[in-house]
Amino acid sequence: MAAAHRELFYTSQDGLKLYARDYGERTAPGTPVICLPGLTRNSKDFEPLAGHLSARHRVLCPDFRGRGRSDYCDNWTDYTPVHEMMDTLDLMGAAGVGHAIFVGTSRGGLVTMALAAFRPNVIKAAVLNDVGPEVDKKGIERIAGYVGVMEVPATWDEAAVKLRVMNEREFPNLSGEQWRTFAHRTFAEEHGAPKLDYDPKIGTAMRKGLEASKGEIPTMWPQFGALAQMPLLVVRGENSDLLSADIVERMQAGHPSVRSVTAKDRGHAPFLDEPEVLAAIDEFITAEGL
Repeated sequence: MAAAHRELFYTSQDGLKLYARDYGERTAPGTPVICLPGLTRNSKDFEPLAGHLSARHRVLCPDFRGRGRSDYCDNWTDYTPVHEMMDTLDLMGAAGVGHAIFVGTSRGGLVTMALAAFRPNVIKAAVLNDVGPEVDKKGIERIAGYVGVMEVPATWDEAAVKLRVMNEREFPNLSGEQWRTFAHRTFAEEHGAPKLDYDPKIGTAMRKGLEASKGEIPTMWPQFGALAQMPLLVVRGENSDLLSADIVERMQAGHPSVRSVTAKDRGHAPFLDEPEVLAAIDEFITAEGL
């Protein structure tokens, strides 16, 4: 059974109506947690983690602009990590949260690193889920190949099968029920059938960015450096094609106290419901007194 949450609507600086799920008590004793999703993902991805943490923490899970229940942008140029970083600060203002533990999956991790460089005092600790300051070109090109152009399945059964065909090699041991749950977190529902849960222009923005950089993927080592003074946990999917074990080692070399955990039989990105990952997050929060 999914944990209860409140609906929080707020407005971005450029006038978009944005949405977040708000779990746990506002007066919870633990440090608030803000969960930032992947490129085309949304607040639904964090249901298991938010439910797990909400007994002791307030947990905010936004839909970035153009995803889930948040407004879409008129222009593809407004889908950038910088815009999403500013939206996150707007969320904090609307929720009355001055600092938080940030959990960033993929794109959400890039936003977290940007935030560390821009406004470091708002980050008490960070969890980067299958992302780092340098990412594998192969994984980026795979994502760019389907974002905004993937055909929407006609039924929920078809959605589960489609996701299984696309991802089973990296996620080899999911049950049929887990694939169905993944489908419901990936797509929205309209008239009982799946529909795309993000603005296709996000794919345009990604591909235009790759064209502009001539296929070279920019790195974020300076922004990652801004996390050096903060507690950090890195989660890596064992089968990830985006975050390599080598990059994790380089992150550990560049951060004095980074912890890491590998999610077994997971690709990009772990669901953050894996027992070893939940245990690592609990231990991390406890050890840092958060």
